[in-house]
Amino acid sequence: MRYADGGGLNAKGRARRELVRMQAADLFEEQVPAGRVAAVLRVSAKSAYQWQQTWRRDGRDGLRSRGPSGGRCRLDAVRLARLRAELKRGPAAHGWVEDQRWTLPRIAVLIGRLFHVRYTERGVSYLLHRMGWSPQVPVHRAVERDEAAAVAWREETWPRLR
Repeated sequence: MRYADGGGLNAKGRARRELVRMQAADLFEEQVPAGRVAAVLRVSAKSAYQWQQTWRRDGRDGLRSRGPSGGRCRLDAVRLARLRAELKRGPAAHGWVEDQRWTLPRIAVLIGRLFHVRYTERGVSYLLHRMGWSPQVPVHRAVERDEAAAVAWREETWPRLR
């Protein structure tokens, strides 16, 4: 059985799911109906019926995990480390001076420039997630903002106006 790694399954998660499927195989061998297997293992009936069908066709081996699904990353560990370092340098270091934000299209262009590898925006999103990065929207603050004056206004003037 295959599960999408986009759901966040690592080796430990796949092993845990495989253990549940092996418990299901044990119950199938004892002639327990799939509906009861679903209730006992607290899984959906659909999963239990699919596992039973696979078990009948391929035996216990059919229920074993086949490892992570999907294609392999086209950037090795060294390239991922370099990409991480280049992203930390910021967009201005790579020619985007008008706006100090990394966007998926910009990162795709950066990957193409650095490694001559083409990624789609969605592929860049998956890559960033795999690297431990998350999409964030920066807080927009005026360059001229005086933080001390803003705090003073919030603590002194605003309570009086309220």
